Amino acid sequence: MMITEPIILNLKNLALSDEQFYQLCQVNDQWRLEETGQGELIIMPPVGAITGNRESEFNADVVIWNRQTKLGKVFSSSTVFILPNGGKRSPDVAWMANERWDSLTLEEKEKFAPICPDFVIELRSITDSLSQLQTKMQEYLRSGLKLGWLIDPQSQQVEIYRQNEPIEIVLLPTNLSGEDVLPGFDLELAKF
Repeated sequence: MMITEPIILNLKNLALSDEQFYQLCQVNDQWRLEETGQGELIIMPPVGAITGNRESEFNADVVIWNRQTKLGKVFSSSTVFILPNGGKRSPDVAWMANERWDSLTLEEKEKFAPICPDFVIELRSITDSLSQLQTKMQEYLRSGLKLGWLIDPQSQQVEIYRQNEPIEIVLLPTNLSGEDVLPGFDLELAKF
């Protein structure tokens, strides 16, 4: 069966432990799974080639900046982070400062790290619900995210999320600054 939009299963009464969720992901490695802090299991469809290419380009830009600055670690969209509220989320691009990464044990680093990234990019694909991505971004903020970009090619805009600030919306094309979270990082977004 081809999944063309996310399937959301309410597992509140099942309450998977972190280890059970990890094992579920291991035995179903062909699926992209997330779990919200409210216990909803999300089975996400694979992205199309256009979104996959954009996601890869954004990740490459962050990797190149990070290789030059050596300030942290960059993670792909297949990385799951366990957030303080119990959510298990996979941003399209994630970055974490070295000191926060180094605070984790080797076991925590080898599985799903129990920490929220400092920076994330979520790229809306044609199968993504904007409201679900906005909820996900708020979940990151409540978990300690410092800066996040929700890039929405369908609406031709970017929502910028920062701690203790209102969401800023900028229209595409635009240049985005990593501000003091990713110092010196700029992402040029041409019109999609």
